[in-house]
Amino acid sequence: RLSVVVPTRDRAPMLDQCLASIRALEGPDLCIELIVVDDGSSDGSTAVALAHGAQVIANGGKGSAAARNAGMHAATGEFLLMVDDDDVALAGHIRPHIALLRQHPEFAAVVGQVTNTSFDLQEQGDAWPARLPRDGHLLKSFFHYYPQIGATVARMLVRETVGEQDPALIGDQDWDWHLRLAREHLVGFVPVPCLLFRQRPPSGPQEDGEWRRLSDHARVLWKNARAAGWRTLPPWELAMAASKQRGSYAAAFASYAKTHAMARQRRLLLRAIARSFIASPPHAVKAIATDAVLRRQAFAALTGRHAPLPDPEHSAAAG
Repeated sequence: RLSVVVPTRDRAPMLDQCLASIRALEGPDLCIELIVVDDGSSDGSTAVALAHGAQVIANGGKGSAAARNAGMHAATGEFLLMVDDDDVALAGHIRPHIALLRQHPEFAAVVGQVTNTSFDLQEQGDAWPARLPRDGHLLKSFFHYYPQIGATVARMLVRETVGEQDPALIGDQDWDWHLRLAREHLVGFVPVPCLLFRQRPPSGPQEDGEWRRLSDHARVLWKNARAAGWRTLPPWELAMAASKQRGSYAAAFASYAKTHAMARQRRLLLRAIARSFIASPPHAVKAIATDAVLRRQAFAALTGRHAPLPDPEHSAAAG
């Protein structure tokens, strides 16, 4: 028996896709307890959850971490899976994870591969991570990349040994939880694409959320590094991991900057560029220097000059 926890708020159509993909995995060998934690929806999400036979828990707008925690405490299965409401499970999910957990009782959890998609679920690139150590020692790997929560199946014992996700964090609650998981336990890996990870189009609230997350990101990284000890993660390797992670933020803010540039929003463009440099100056320079459109528009914004925008059909290929 597997318990699947899905936190949601006001995304009924995507929730419907998510829950349908999970129910499609059921069979004589797999019984799924579906728990949807509604974090204050007003769009009929509860009705969608009930239509899929889910247990619904009201969370009252306390946030995704608190929602996952509420679902985790309500779960009664042998195994636990937490999935975001905008992701879609693939046919290869769950069974390979459980099979590896059966073969290796020393593993407390198993992670699988994720495929990034556009907002309308068009696949973007290969499934990741391409490879991970098979000996269960994944802590170093988890410092270098974000394990996607929906690709991790864990034994229910993690509820006690790893504990709750931290609701005080603005973001990266699931990354912090994975780092604590890998500090306490061995974690297996199956090289099987198991989840479509939907990427959201750039937006103002999303950009501001990324900015607020940046300080929490540093706190999560250093807290877990100290707890793991330098013998587990040498300072030079930690510095590499920190640089890589902050570089991803710098690239994201550069992407927002380009969106603002194309919309001729000078103030927002300059703010996004500043955020990119605060996240990681080397990565910001690279992101701006290698994109011709962003490079020209950034220079124009900084100098107060006018730079013509390319035709829409050519702008995506510029650089």
